[in-house]
Amino acid sequence: MPKQRDYYEILGVPREADQDAIRRAYLKLAHKYHPDKTGGDKAAEEKLKEVNAAYDTLKNPEKRAKYDQFGHMADQFGGDPGGGFGGFGGFGGFGGQGGFDGPFDDFFDVLFGRGGGQRRRSTARAGSDLEYRMTITLKEAATGVKKKIRFGRREVCGDCNGTGAAPGSQPEVCPDCGGTGQVRRSQGFFSVTQTCGRCRGTGRFVSNPCRRCKGSGSMRAERELSVDLPAGVDTGSRLRLAGEGEPGTGGGPRGDLFILVEVTPHEIFEREGNHVICEVPISFTQAALGAKIRVPTLQGDAELKVPAGTQSGQLFRLRGLGIRDLHGYHNGDQIVRVQVETPSRLSREQKELLRKLDGLDTEGSYPLHKRFLERVKKSLGG
Repeated sequence: MPKQRDYYEILGVPREADQDAIRRAYLKLAHKYHPDKTGGDKAAEEKLKEVNAAYDTLKNPEKRAKYDQFGHMADQFGGDPGGGFGGFGGFGGFGGQGGFDGPFDDFFDVLFGRGGGQRRRSTARAGSDLEYRMTITLKEAATGVKKKIRFGRREVCGDCNGTGAAPGSQPEVCPDCGGTGQVRRSQGFFSVTQTCGRCRGTGRFVSNPCRRCKGSGSMRAERELSVDLPAGVDTGSRLRLAGEGEPGTGGGPRGDLFILVEVTPHEIFEREGNHVICEVPISFTQAALGAKIRVPTLQGDAELKVPAGTQSGQLFRLRGLGIRDLHGYHNGDQIVRVQVETPSRLSREQKELLRKLDGLDTEGSYPLHKRFLERVKKSLGG
């Protein structure tokens, strides 16, 4: 057999040539060896066949990449020039059919005599995972909650018990692979084993499918579960329920169900990690004289001592009244931010009392105001 010439050499382009250069070279040679130019010369006709074959491969990025990797060996395994080993498609198939179970195992088992490619591979596959989005309140997140959920998943068909065969019948041995789940194909001096296309590697074939599940062995159904959410979950928390997903195939285990948690915003409380922030309004008198007030928490009301001279925006900590750590190590705190409310509607008597109070003020009554005036005077050079 004569040695095949390199496709880049046939077109007269370097291996790094871009598509535009390859196209120009092809058009030039196709014009040169066209029968109208050569008068039907046999040698020119063969040259034109070479040029066409080279261009057919190099104009296609996928074919070109395979040719760059495997060269002319591809011609022996798939028909298309430069098409790789019979159309491996990244070792995903052979001759456009099926695929390898693990790209290189069967290929080299046959090539080097390791088992002849006839061993039965495991067909067990785990089922797919499912997701369920659950919305809870902040209080439920703080204390933990048990919720019932309903979701759809596939269940094993009760009529055929998951075999896919009609009642009274059983799956048969696949006639194509003889029950091995694999078939051997010979191409040139190679013999390659691949997954059987008829039974998809199971070794079994259903000729009389179950009417209820149409041969799939499973059906869509509703599933109800009681789910325990621990204290401390937050938006974005992801809980795994093992074995509650889709059924596996070939005896494989079920997939898992993942609960995705979303906590709705609260009207009073704001969450920061395991801490809870609550803004509480107090009166001018309470702030000035001090007071004991009741503040809401996620666990119920609690007493907070507001010292005399409290300023608006001042923070107070109620230890352990926040949200429990998800791992149960400790509780967060509640932070109370007081907001001093200035009265907006005053009676005549109240106004008169405030005027008297204003007349009794000393420089030490409003230290913040005093420091502000001092900074203003300093900054303006007064």
